[in-house]
Amino acid sequence: MTVRACLSLSVAVGLLMPVALPAAAAAQTAPAAAPAAQAPPSSTTPPARPATGTGTAATGMPIPTDYLIGPDDVLSIVFWRDADMTQEVTVRPDGNITLPLMGDVKAAGLRPAELRDQVAKSASKFIEDPNVTVVVKQINSRNVFITGGVTRPGPYPVSGQMTVLQLIAVAGGLTEFADAKSIRILRVDNGKTQSLKFNYNEVLDGKKLEQNIVLKPGDSVMVKQ
Repeated sequence: MTVRACLSLSVAVGLLMPVALPAAAAAQTAPAAAPAAQAPPSSTTPPARPATGTGTAATGMPIPTDYLIGPDDVLSIVFWRDADMTQEVTVRPDGNITLPLMGDVKAAGLRPAELRDQVAKSASKFIEDPNVTVVVKQINSRNVFITGGVTRPGPYPVSGQMTVLQLIAVAGGLTEFADAKSIRILRVDNGKTQSLKFNYNEVLDGKKLEQNIVLKPGDSVMVKQ
């Protein structure tokens, strides 16, 4: 084959083969990728200050609608942006709590919102525009008691509605020698003590269900054995 024929053959092959483009050129010819969706900006707005004045009442745990603060209850008295005034206190047997500057403040017998208002009013003598929150941390004043022939006698907290039958169940049930027919509920109402009868066997049989009363804080259930 002559040199001229070889050159002609090389040119023909070159025209049939694809030509590789440089990387930069290839990038320019490729379709542009769609821009990534931007996540909405996160909210960094700080929480608003509670309304001025008496503040807002709050609770650290669910409480009954008829709840009144009582001795041994644990409360957190929170002053907005005032760590020195903020205190966690236990209601004393006399019903009072002690707070900085204010001294003793009556708490027993009040709802959390009522105590909040009272503390804010007292604190206004020392602090301009006090903002107070009362948080109920523990309720220890709402106890009922069961003694005698049950597996686990003692005090039990009442966080909602509890009947005599439910209290006996929580206390582990009656013992082998308990007198199921002669159970007494002692209740102090307006300074007077009431003695109510409860027949365990009758209630289990679905009879005289009115005996299975809803207990109130301070009630004592006595099971003979």
